[in-house]
Parts: sequence; structure tokens; C-alpha cells
Amino acid sequence: MNAIELLLTRQSDPKLADPAPNEEQLAIIQQAALRVPDHGCIAPWQFIIAQGDARHKLGEIYHQSAVTELQEEKVINRAKELPLRAPMIIIAIAKYQEHPKVPRIEQIQSAGCSVLAMQQAAFAQGLGGVWRTGYFAQSQAVKKALNLQEHDEIVGYLYIGTPTVDCKKSARHKPENYFSYL
Repeated sequence: MNAIELLLTRQSDPKLADPAPNEEQLAIIQQAALRVPDHGCIAPWQFIIAQGDARHKLGEIYHQSAVTELQEEKVINRAKELPLRAPMIIIAIAKYQEHPKVPRIEQIQSAGCSVLAMQQAAFAQGLGGVWRTGYFAQSQAVKKALNLQEHDEIVGYLYIGTPTVDCKKSARHKPENYFSYL
């Protein structure tokens, strides 16, 4: 797949199943994450991979966090099942570092770029992915369970696997509605 085709056909694939990326595919996905813009070359990221039984462990972390933080019953009841929606999840974390030239927002944006780069790398290899956030990305209890620091941010959970349905999506936005000239 050439770069232009990749950029113009990228989509989120919410229905994912086995197989997960193999070792070679995962190595490419990991390398893509580390090639994103990184002002000051400070590498403000950390990644945690959950696959196999580790997805159940992540589900338990979600469940305990929802209970601890008094979430509504619907959130608590779904928590354990959420990580089972794909065979692999990569948790992307912005590891903020005090720096005189690189503000916090740039470090978080860099980590966000890593999620897109990983999803693009997966897509280019015939895999699918969906970038999820929501309550469990903001939960202090989840961050604590993952041994993150208070200033760290979970910028997303990248669910990766093999798409189970072919749902090519057409472009839904028109450039003229979002771009103007100064």
C-alpha cells in the first residue's frame, strides 16, 4: 500500500478478531510509534501491550476502577468485557517530562501521534485497529493500577486485530468545510 492510499483510506475497524499482529508485524507497528514528531528528542511515551490472558487482567483493572470510582452500573457491568473486543491492545501513555522548550501539550500530542502511526502501520499490513479513549483513559484508578505517575496521561487504547467485516467507509468530510486561507 502506498503512502497516499494509506492516508486516504485509513479507517477505524471496530470489529476485530484473531489473528493479532505476528512478531514481524508488531515490530513494524512498534517502530512506527517511535518515528513520530518528538520535539527535543525526549521520547515522551510509554506503551503497554495486552494480549491473550493479559486482556482479562486489563478487564479486571477496568472493573475495579469503575467500582472504586463509583461509576454507574452500566460501566461496571461492561468493564471486564471491553478488552476482549480485539486480540491485542496497546495502551499509549504520554510520559510528561519537565522541559524548558517542550511544553506538556506537545508531549501529549507526540504520544497521540504515536497511536495514529501504529494504527496506520497496522492498516498498511492488512490489519485493523480502532483508537479508543473514554472513561478508562481518564481514570486515576486505572493509571494507578498500571503504575503510572500522576502527571502521565493515557492518550488511548489501540485495539488491533483482523477486521471481521469489510466496511469501507467513504470520505465524510469535505476539505472546503475545514480549510481556509489567511
